[in-house]
Amino acid sequence: MTPVGMTPASDAPRTVAMTNNAKWVMMGLLFISASINYVDRGSLSVAAPVLSSELSLSPVQLGTLLSAFFWSYTALMIVAGWLVDRYPVAIVFAGGYLVWSIATLLCGFAGGVGSLMAFRLLLGAGETVSQPAYAKMIASNFPPSQRGLPSSLIEAGVRVGPAIGTFASGMLVATLGWRPMFWALGIASLLWLIPWMFFAPKPANTNAPRVLGRKGPSFAAILRRRDAWGTFLGSSCYTYPSYFILTWLPSYLVRERHVSMRELSVLGTLPYIAAAVTTTACGWLSDYWIKRGGSPTLVRKTFVVTGMLLSSMIVGATVVDDLSTSLALIVGSFAALGIFGSNQWAITQTLAGAEAIGRWGGLKNTIASVSGIVAPIFTGFIVEKTGGFFWAFASPAILALVGACAYLFIIGKVEPVDWDKT
Repeated sequence: MTPVGMTPASDAPRTVAMTNNAKWVMMGLLFISASINYVDRGSLSVAAPVLSSELSLSPVQLGTLLSAFFWSYTALMIVAGWLVDRYPVAIVFAGGYLVWSIATLLCGFAGGVGSLMAFRLLLGAGETVSQPAYAKMIASNFPPSQRGLPSSLIEAGVRVGPAIGTFASGMLVATLGWRPMFWALGIASLLWLIPWMFFAPKPANTNAPRVLGRKGPSFAAILRRRDAWGTFLGSSCYTYPSYFILTWLPSYLVRERHVSMRELSVLGTLPYIAAAVTTTACGWLSDYWIKRGGSPTLVRKTFVVTGMLLSSMIVGATVVDDLSTSLALIVGSFAALGIFGSNQWAITQTLAGAEAIGRWGGLKNTIASVSGIVAPIFTGFIVEKTGGFFWAFASPAILALVGACAYLFIIGKVEPVDWDKT
């Protein structure tokens, strides 16, 4: 029975308290889903060297096609954040997952640029639920001091996905062609829904009590927070290089470094493997440091700022002559982004709290995803106008400095916001 003066915590359904083992089973499935998410998201990039030749696409046209995913992804992100806060998060996530898996499958049936773009837009719409849902499930099941490792596992999945996707998709394209690649990925993606039906967090029948009058913050309340804008700007500076590499690295290696599709299937995985290792290790280290008495503000900011600054080494990738050194700089830069990624969502989850993370995360991803729209198109424009990739690689290096400043100076203490005082 709800005590006098108490009402349900919010309009958003809560989930049944999970055992520690159940939490990590859930995280294992979420790790796999994040990997699949980025396999499907990056599949067009792997097919691009072959597909662009078959469809006679210019660099600008290819850049536009690669960015189409982000148009719907960005436009619907705020809606996805609201849905995650309003309805059972496991069900919302499963619905989005089903949509994006079907969209991947349909790409193999595309009859031309128009239909391929339509299916990529559908893919973007389905994937909007992913990051807000991941953040919601972590914030609802782990205390702030223990969110570094779970958050880093999602980031590791984000990096493992392109590594697996680049290898598997590259082999499929080289042996069967780009259409069978999409069919295989779509069918494989759908299989994940089977274990999720059994192990997803279950909605509770009743909500926990809370003080009368307390509700989750509105979008406007979040937008008035300086800390929120720090996460928005910092995340945007992280998103740009991530999607620049995701969408253009295969074309860069094939076009500028003259690697074959089979070589690409191996070399293209290295940056993602490096990032997966650093993000998992640094997520664990950050939680351990806090457990040993470290300030969450010092710990979380140390990792994100250091990662951002080190990622600027990518600017040297096009200056060196040999492939090995160029690839080493790209791998090193992506490993640094893994250091950043290990704690960036832990900061957002701590600030927003479980009651606001869906909306805050939706706003954060909406603004950051503008970088996903800009990066492929801007890169195509630069390559077409300059005939090379130098400024394409210099741009994320410049943004890395901006992102480090955002987390260092705009965001204050990394502690939960008291929404009753906003």
